[in-house]
Amino acid sequence: MADRPLAFPALLRSKEPIFGTLITSPSPRWPDAVGKCGLDFVFLDTEHIALDRQQLSWMCQTYRRMNLPPLVRIPAPDPYAATVVLDAGAAGVVAPYVETVAQVQALRGAVKLRPLKGQRMEAILAGEPAEPRLKEYLGRTGKTKALVINIESIPAIENLDAILKVPDLDGILIGPHDLSVSLGIPEEYGHPRFRAAVRDIARRARAAGVGAGIHFWTDLALGREFLKAGINFMVHASDVQLFTEGIQREVGQLRGKRRKIAAAEAV
Repeated sequence: MADRPLAFPALLRSKEPIFGTLITSPSPRWPDAVGKCGLDFVFLDTEHIALDRQQLSWMCQTYRRMNLPPLVRIPAPDPYAATVVLDAGAAGVVAPYVETVAQVQALRGAVKLRPLKGQRMEAILAGEPAEPRLKEYLGRTGKTKALVINIESIPAIENLDAILKVPDLDGILIGPHDLSVSLGIPEEYGHPRFRAAVRDIARRARAAGVGAGIHFWTDLALGREFLKAGINFMVHASDVQLFTEGIQREVGQLRGKRRKIAAAEAV
């Protein structure tokens, strides 16, 4: 697609799976490496990663120009935080730990009706029709910014059908760690209850025409199972995890080889 950042909401809803990874490093050397990985988007997290506003903006603008849509998670389901990352250049916003329709509606106003604020925005969210020119403008600009929410708890699953009916929602992103904790099976991602929850969430989201995503980093076989279950966008692992695993593996192999050499020399 010619301009993937602008088309990102449509990509999140598409049938073909797309893949990204969590980028934590603001190093100027990193985008060149990321650009060689064949990714469809990048995931930037300001909920758990200490990125300041200037760093985030630099990363968003850089990856946009590489045709890699930056999907940014904000620290809380706060509409004002959503507008900040959109100003930074985010192609889409992820709001963490969303459980209610009211939260999604407020985020919809910030992401899809931007730059409207205040009473005028509240009136349109409540169903009041916009003037023709304003309606055309908001429809056109809203199609270029993705609204994604994290589903990470039992209450979120219980309210999912109502949440999925909120207009303009582009995707839901399952947060495996928090969801497993809420289910009472912390970090047991292979547990039948966790796997059933992922399948259920993905099925309902896709039936509603909303993208179904997950951030996953453990068992590749489980990841493939989730893709077959309906997950159509996946944040795979992170730069830190893949770096750590690669260094541990290769240094371990080198240490093992050196021990073999030392043992041979001692004979």
